[in-house]
Amino acid sequence: MPGPLAGLALVIGAFLIGAIPWGFIAGKATGGVDLRTVGSGSTGATNVLRTLGMKASALVLVLDFLKGLLVVVLMRVSGFGGGWEAVAGVAVVIGHCWSPFIGFRGGKGVATGAGAAMALFPPVMLAIPFVAAIVWTTKYVSLGSLVFAAMIAAGGIVAAATDRLSWPSAFALVAIAAIIGARHEENLRRLRNGTERRLGDAIPAR
Repeated sequence: MPGPLAGLALVIGAFLIGAIPWGFIAGKATGGVDLRTVGSGSTGATNVLRTLGMKASALVLVLDFLKGLLVVVLMRVSGFGGGWEAVAGVAVVIGHCWSPFIGFRGGKGVATGAGAAMALFPPVMLAIPFVAAIVWTTKYVSLGSLVFAAMIAAGGIVAAATDRLSWPSAFALVAIAAIIGARHEENLRRLRNGTERRLGDAIPAR
């Protein structure tokens, strides 16, 4: 196994890869829009959808997902163990949510977290159809995101407790879920108050 300094370097690299703000780049490339100043202020795919449309949103969604997936896979093929993979999976989500390239702003971690989660424990992606059904029926993307976070955390713990997943990877899934939950704090408050925006609602002024 490569040494700890090499592992630390790759974890820092994971953070920096996660920090690539694809949504921000898409906004600037398609009309000079700074996503931090419109809609929710997030650079994630949902705000891209509301601001720039379906095509840009789909591209950002895929690119953000691949950030999380590829970072964990690259750690694995580089010869690092499950603990390093787990740390890298969390680091890439942190980078996505608090990118130093755009003033420590960013997305809410769902797509990148999903990519990392899939690489760490592919069965958690069985949650996707259920989450999609929630979003489709309620039009609340945030509700689907929060349910997804809860499901990957619970799935990771159950899998580790039944010896189907290492505990470091399970803790990483819990940490990713916690980050997603923290980034949706305002959304959760609006859901409770009945003021959360649905898909298709007008973009509020900031």
